[in-house]
Amino acid sequence: MPDRKKLYYRLLTIVSLLPIAAMTHAQLLDLTKAHSVNDLWVVNDGVMGGLSESRFSHDIEGVLFEGVVSLDNGGGFASLRSPIVIPMGTTALDVTVRGAEKQYKLTIRTDPSPRAPMYQADFTATPAWKTHRFQASDFKASFRGRPVDAPVLVFSDVKEIGVLIANQQAGAFKIQIKNIQSAGSTPR
Repeated sequence: MPDRKKLYYRLLTIVSLLPIAAMTHAQLLDLTKAHSVNDLWVVNDGVMGGLSESRFSHDIEGVLFEGVVSLDNGGGFASLRSPIVIPMGTTALDVTVRGAEKQYKLTIRTDPSPRAPMYQADFTATPAWKTHRFQASDFKASFRGRPVDAPVLVFSDVKEIGVLIANQQAGAFKIQIKNIQSAGSTPR
């Protein structure tokens, strides 16, 4: 029996020395803070002649993004954007939102120039706060709404993040964004 006990403690020592992946979370954008709106901006379909309108405001629960999507004049989208820095090792993004039950897209860019592709992942807002988790594989690359081939998405390459409403959803919309966090696997 003593030999078994020695073996058990030896195995326990070996296992404790192995690097174990631990999930870590880092707050990337805390939109409950008043200063968080300083770097936000709106991009609507007016850049292409559309007539959609949107605005954002801040309260203690987050940034409220609202407006009206119009399909007139070839339009049909409204978006809110922000610069962002995502740490290396990030394997997922957690976004906490609530709003009108409509389909939205979380958008990210690795190159903020207007000629660069945008990566998009769909989600549906709910009236109650909900945290949506996005893996890199959830995002599809597009340019001006059309699918394109693009490099594999690496979160640490991202320079810009946003929320977009499109997909022929004419009418009023309202979504509130509380925060964006990174989730990652780091050796312990």
